[in-house]
Amino acid sequence: MGKKIKKIGVMTSGGDAPGMNAAIRAVVRTCAYYNIECVGIYRGYQGMIDADFVKLDARSVNNIINRGGTILKSSRSAEFKTKEGRTKAYENIKNAEIDGLILIGGDGTFTGGMVFYNEFKVPCIGIPGTIDNDIFGTNYTIGYDTALNTVIEVIDKIRDTASSHNRLFFVEVMGRDAGFIALNAGVGAGAEEILIPEEDLGLDRLLESLKRSKRSGKSSSIVVVTEGDKIGKSVFELANYVEENLQQYEVRVSVLGHMQRGGSPSCFDRVLASRLGVKSVELLLDGKSNLMVGLTNNKVTTTLLDKAVKGRHEINMELIRVSDIMSI
Repeated sequence: MGKKIKKIGVMTSGGDAPGMNAAIRAVVRTCAYYNIECVGIYRGYQGMIDADFVKLDARSVNNIINRGGTILKSSRSAEFKTKEGRTKAYENIKNAEIDGLILIGGDGTFTGGMVFYNEFKVPCIGIPGTIDNDIFGTNYTIGYDTALNTVIEVIDKIRDTASSHNRLFFVEVMGRDAGFIALNAGVGAGAEEILIPEEDLGLDRLLESLKRSKRSGKSSSIVVVTEGDKIGKSVFELANYVEENLQQYEVRVSVLGHMQRGGSPSCFDRVLASRLGVKSVELLLDGKSNLMVGLTNNKVTTTLLDKAVKGRHEINMELIRVSDIMSI
């Protein structure tokens, strides 16, 4: 059992995600509930190195549950990857009398937390906040549900113009090495094909599928592509390839980009962030550390940070089968 926790630092790091503010709010208000001081760390690990701290109380987080982005800002810190940078961060944490840290972000954020804990024994709890949903140890990450709904809304609009002009649209969504957004949004928006990193569809099968769609009487088609798809071509190269080989199609490309990260969080993400925020503070107060909080089968659970970083959140292959059947 470590020393009694009297002051907790909270930060957001890596890519922003809708619901991060709801998580900050939950951490701050849970600290207030237990009469613990709370300090906001601006700009993630870089703010820790620069001692960019602000005291937060229950009223500091009024009216932020509905806001996208993060009021604590986010950045990636090359300096924190050095021993000197981390030592400087530790000195600032110690001088501010911060006894434990709550880190909201993805695997890069958690890796930083693990290294920091191993070197300086500052207790850390991770809250998964990333639209990619690619963190092991939780069914859902904060921001994923909102991003999905944003993508669905945009694809619905694209379909209107695709049908009006008998066009084939390639829609690129975020996801880096994980196809969670593409697969779920593709099924939800009724895409004819979904290209994800976890399954190599291959160009021949893609062409065959589009030919089949055309033969079955479809006048327009939507193909959802993850930015890290295994076919190995950019979405523009893919579009050119299809246009050259299937001249009956007029092809257009839409790259959704960072609009997927913005916007007011969904009710699901607000509730998830609130539940995980409360649990993260309570774990620190119970003397726990080096854990990530997550949601498994609608229960708040914990996973070792090491496992959360190294494990792989598997895609639901059943959805690929459903997508194949629905695209008939």
